[in-house]
Amino acid sequence: MQSSDSKVIVVGSGSAGFTAALAAKEAGLDPIIIESTGKLGGSSAMSGGGAWIPNNPLMRRAGVFDSYEEARKYMDLTIGDVGPASSPERREAYLREGPQMVEWLQSLGMRLHYGKGYADYYPELPGGSPLGRLVEPEPFDLKKLGQWKDKLNISISIPVYTLDGVKIALSMRSLSTFLHTAYVIGIRTMGSMLLGKKLAGIGGALIGQLTFLALQRNIPIWLNTPLVELISEGGEIKGVIVEKEGKRTELRARAVILAAGGFPHNNEMRQKYHPHPITTDWTVAHKGNIGTAIQAGMAVGAATALMDDAWWGPCFIDSKGVSQFMIWERSFPYSIIVDKSGKRFMNESASYVDCGHWQYERNKEVPAIPAYLIFDQHHHRYYPLGVGLPGAEPKEYFESGMLTKANTLAELAQKIGVDPQGLEETVTRFNQFALNGKDEDFKRGDSAYDRIYSDPKVKPNPNLAPLTQPPFYSVKVWPGDLGTKGGLLTNEHAQVLREDGSIIKGLYAAGNTSASVMGHTYPGPGSTIGPAMVFGMLAGRHAATLE
Repeated sequence: MQSSDSKVIVVGSGSAGFTAALAAKEAGLDPIIIESTGKLGGSSAMSGGGAWIPNNPLMRRAGVFDSYEEARKYMDLTIGDVGPASSPERREAYLREGPQMVEWLQSLGMRLHYGKGYADYYPELPGGSPLGRLVEPEPFDLKKLGQWKDKLNISISIPVYTLDGVKIALSMRSLSTFLHTAYVIGIRTMGSMLLGKKLAGIGGALIGQLTFLALQRNIPIWLNTPLVELISEGGEIKGVIVEKEGKRTELRARAVILAAGGFPHNNEMRQKYHPHPITTDWTVAHKGNIGTAIQAGMAVGAATALMDDAWWGPCFIDSKGVSQFMIWERSFPYSIIVDKSGKRFMNESASYVDCGHWQYERNKEVPAIPAYLIFDQHHHRYYPLGVGLPGAEPKEYFESGMLTKANTLAELAQKIGVDPQGLEETVTRFNQFALNGKDEDFKRGDSAYDRIYSDPKVKPNPNLAPLTQPPFYSVKVWPGDLGTKGGLLTNEHAQVLREDGSIIKGLYAAGNTSASVMGHTYPGPGSTIGPAMVFGMLAGRHAATLE
């Protein structure tokens, strides 16, 4: 058997796992990536692919001012005191090491882009940035991966950047957005295909580039190899037992880095830890996220934190029964979200995590799960619902119950079981707000973040427009999520801790396997992937210092 002195087992092939493996390799170790499913990338490959990295070098090159001090002020204000998961030391490590990580990845050959204009989620707070702190991958040619090109868990395969999405969603609203969409689909996508390329963007580009860097460095990747348990001897972790090709195999190592996501698809854990009602049906996270790594850590004495929270966000169930995360649908004008009483209870354009929290809070007072997105014919004609074309009404939308339609608000309310008088009063009040350009109840459209997903053609407030044009439509809104937030408690080196604060030697965690440094909130785009990659890097490097 080979010596385990230099071996590191990385459990999971998302952004945290790949970054950890690359860091360990650079530090002189021999990492192995084990992935429980047959595809690489987990939820990272399905995501927007961006990382929230304050004071990053791409910002500086673009002439956008930022600093550790401004970012720390902002993090402290938005996150507050949530305990050791977001300790001062972890915030310090994240903000200090994030910019260094970007430079390091670029030195390895990773091509990154500054998503200028994608604001922080609370940009008006002290330290917040209306221009944003988003670092995202440039589109990547998957054919560079050879036989691995079809082994990525990609949900969107066209070469887009994050801000392309809103322009595509507004493609029917102006010549400039139509031409931009034509460029993305025609020139960037079809043009690259004619040149023999298979370009991917956002999450696909992120995992594609990380996979390419790992293959260049001959880092072994084992697919269909689920973790069974950790090997613990004398209170230290000495390796893992995995299941490979139907057999249990022992892998000895100097360190194990758990980066296998959270537990969004583990119904037993969700019922135990999360607010009710809860189900695995509403999450958009990768189905391989079943909490195995968190449970393995708990079995060797690891502490946990934030287990009652998730990266919440409104979603709807499409005609095929698949959960779809709602971004523009709820934020664009000519729409509102109401509870069973027909009343609004949130700023529909706000951060999705906030919207999820608000929906659960509202449900304690008035039935709000599901809530209902109500919109008129203007909204339906101008903007897409999910990946459907604006104005599309295939019969399966109605047969599946995804979409409900009526000629009047009262009729719509009766069809969906909402109080008709409450809905009509709410729409009347909201319509006046829209005409005045000021949402007096929830301040929708006041923030630069709200206005990312808005329609500039609508005046005076691009997030507000009256619901006046029949027919009217409704879609059920559920408190979905991008993944869970709670996990193993770690320190600033990503080392896993026990309840008494002591370190479990040889065990690290990053990504959604660890309790989030972001606490209960979401400071900006990429607040999942940013910490996943930074603490993945720190874990891989720190493993080299173990004696």
